[in-house]
Amino acid sequence: MPTHTMRAVRLHEHGGPEVLRYDEVPIPEPGPGEVLVRVHAVGVNPPDWYLRGGLTTMPGETESTVSLPVIPGTDVSGVVEAVAADVEGFSVGDEVFGLLRFPSFHGSAYAEYVAAPASDLARKPAGIDHVQAAGAPMAGLTAWQFLIEVGHDHPSPFQETGHRPRALDADTSVLVNGAAGGVGHFALQLAKWKGAHVIAVASGAHASFLSELGADQIIDYTKSRPEELVKDVDVVLDTVGGPGSKRLLRTLKRGGAQFPVFPGDFDEEETTKLGVTVSIAQVRSNGPQLAELGRLLDAGTVRVAIDSTFALADTRAAHERAARGHIQGKIVLTVA
Repeated sequence: MPTHTMRAVRLHEHGGPEVLRYDEVPIPEPGPGEVLVRVHAVGVNPPDWYLRGGLTTMPGETESTVSLPVIPGTDVSGVVEAVAADVEGFSVGDEVFGLLRFPSFHGSAYAEYVAAPASDLARKPAGIDHVQAAGAPMAGLTAWQFLIEVGHDHPSPFQETGHRPRALDADTSVLVNGAAGGVGHFALQLAKWKGAHVIAVASGAHASFLSELGADQIIDYTKSRPEELVKDVDVVLDTVGGPGSKRLLRTLKRGGAQFPVFPGDFDEEETTKLGVTVSIAQVRSNGPQLAELGRLLDAGTVRVAIDSTFALADTRAAHERAARGHIQGKIVLTVA
């Protein structure tokens, strides 16, 4: 008889990494439009530690829909175990990966099994393993929706208009701030895929990694200020945010655009004077876009860098690693 329970990491209270508990819970039942995925690996992302720390209302939601205990996580790679009657396109045994139910805190990915909306999933590329596939969905789709194609018409809760990527080609230049991190290393590679000239800003410790990924110029922010070395770029993708973000506006040419992944503190008067725009997208689950990214991953055009892996039972250590920062690529949980 198959067992009806599984292991999952849950929050019973909010706090530091120590509140993550390794529990035994019932295996979920897939509802209409869903498949049950036997999880092999789980990507760790900022919303996971925001939820752990007490943020329970997603930007754009009017109130919290989170009730404790809750299973965090959104990014999975695994194998389809069961399929709801109304789902077409996936069968038991298919290897899949996806960003689940985002934007919301209902992904429930830190678990041995997850009920996943079929529309959020794509076939896992055969050329990469489950750990790499689990590292791709949120970070890869964030870079894709900022730089390549939004793929939805929901404006970010931080601006009234929808986000519009810029056409990238050999005549364009892109500065990626935080280029060694999850979103940053995908953005660098996607901009290179489009033929753009890419300036990567990161700590010097990541220099050889960034040149392997194809960066044309690398700026070590611990030694230099990008706004003093760079001018006339078309696009700045800032994955770091914070008060320093608006300094990067000075690297843009007139008509250029800055895309902050985290909402920054921008002064409308200054952006008008510089003749530049600031625009933000809120990443959303999207199976078809993930399938497109999957083809690039399969071909080796884009690769997923893995910072470190931790067993699901050691999720606390994974969150402690995230808190130390200076991450190169993605942190991933492995599920036996």
